[in-house]
Amino acid sequence: MSLKAAIKSNPRIKKLIHWMLIPSGEARPRFWVKLFINPFFHQTGKGSQIRWHTRMDVLPFNKFVLGASSTIEDYCTINNGVGDVIIGNNTLIGIGNTIIGPITIGNNVIFAQNIVASALNHEYRDPNIPISKQPINTAAITIEDDCWIAANSVITAGVRIGKHSVIAAGAVVTKDVPPFSVVVGNPAKILKKFDFDSGIWERVN
Repeated sequence: MSLKAAIKSNPRIKKLIHWMLIPSGEARPRFWVKLFINPFFHQTGKGSQIRWHTRMDVLPFNKFVLGASSTIEDYCTINNGVGDVIIGNNTLIGIGNTIIGPITIGNNVIFAQNIVASALNHEYRDPNIPISKQPINTAAITIEDDCWIAANSVITAGVRIGKHSVIAAGAVVTKDVPPFSVVVGNPAKILKKFDFDSGIWERVN
């Protein structure tokens, strides 16, 4: 049995290790984890940048990957506590975004400002238990290459956004988006799709 499997199989040891990595009731890892542990587990590509005022709630037991020539701007929160966060090459994560894994963001993607992409949901169905005490669910988000996610949009758990799609400002994406689409609204609906025969973006009726 591997060390990781042994820790997971023993609730007491798992709880102790978790407390050593993260203070009780918090999502942010302890300073020593950021300084001495994370650099050995996480990958940052050549020319990538994480701005000084970014909150990196990343832990060694899940992946964090930032591709080459990609940037995470100030005032973002990146959290891999419940799932991997993988960001491709030449991708911009703009100011003030919140990204909670498990999420995979492709190459040449633009995230504008104040976007929430969260693959985590809280259970709420038992009215006898406070929501904060109920289990959490995760469903992976995938954003394929060349997408533009405009300001103040929300990407919900389990969504896949196809290649070269545009998510309009303020859109709330609750369903998969086909490649080469423009979606708008709450909940987001397809406004345009690219027609390869005509070579233009055509409005969808």
